[in-house]
Amino acid sequence: MTSTQTISLAGKVAFVSGASKGIGVAIAGVLANAGADLALTARNEEELEHTAEAARKVGSRVWTRTAEMADADEAKALGKATLAEFGHIDILVNNAGVTLPQTILETEIDKFHTVINVNLLAPLLLTQIFVPSMIEKKRGKIINISSRGAIRAFPTGSVYSASKAGLQLLTQSMAVEFGPHNIQANCVAPTVTNTPMGDSAWPPSPRRDAKLAKIPTGRFAEPEEVADAVLFLASSQSDFINGVELPIDGGEGAG
Repeated sequence: MTSTQTISLAGKVAFVSGASKGIGVAIAGVLANAGADLALTARNEEELEHTAEAARKVGSRVWTRTAEMADADEAKALGKATLAEFGHIDILVNNAGVTLPQTILETEIDKFHTVINVNLLAPLLLTQIFVPSMIEKKRGKIINISSRGAIRAFPTGSVYSASKAGLQLLTQSMAVEFGPHNIQANCVAPTVTNTPMGDSAWPPSPRRDAKLAKIPTGRFAEPEEVADAVLFLASSQSDFINGVELPIDGGEGAG
C-alpha cells in the first residue's frame, strides 16, 4: 500500500493563458493552492486581476499581462516579458482557446486564422520561448488544453476541431522532442465544460440534449475537474506520463 501524497508545486513558476474565465481560473486556483507562483494572461484585465488576487490570497506571487493570443507578435512579446519577470517557467499551461462556430462552406478566412492562431500557433510560440530554459534546468511540464472536439467531429466545429487535433499532435511531437530533456508534454481533452464559452457554444437546445445523452454521467464537466487533471500533470507524480491526451468526458468516449 502506498501512502497518499499531497501535491506540492512550491518553488515552481507556472504560466497559464486564458486565465480570466472558466477553466483558466480554476487552473490558476489549483496551481496557486499547490504553492506555485504564477504568470497569468488573458484579454480582460479586470477579470484577470480577480484571478490574480485570489491566487495572492493563498500566498502565490502573481504577475499578469493582458494579451491577444490571436496576434503572433503579442504572444511572443508576452513570452519574452514573462521570462524577463521570472527568468524561467517550470510549468506551461496553454489554456487559451476560442471557438467561432461556422459550417465548412461558410467559413471565413479571418475567423479561420483567429481560431488557428489562438488554439495552435500561440501554444507553439510560447513553447519556443519557454522550453529552452526547461532544457537548461533538465525539467519541465507542458500541459495543453485540447478538447473532445479533437477526437470527434461535430457540425459547425470544423476549424475548432482541426485546431485542437493539431494541438494534440503538436503535444505528441513535444513529448518526442523534449522527453530526452526530462520535459513531459501532455494534453487534457474535456467534453463540454460549464464555462461561459461552453454555455455560449452549447445553449439549451435539442443539440445540447443530444450531447448530454452521449455522456454516461449525464452532465457536462466542471472547470475544477479539468483543473485537477492539470495539477496532476504539472506535478512530479506524472513524471512518466508523456505524450498523452487525457479525456475529461464522463465516459463519453467509451460509448
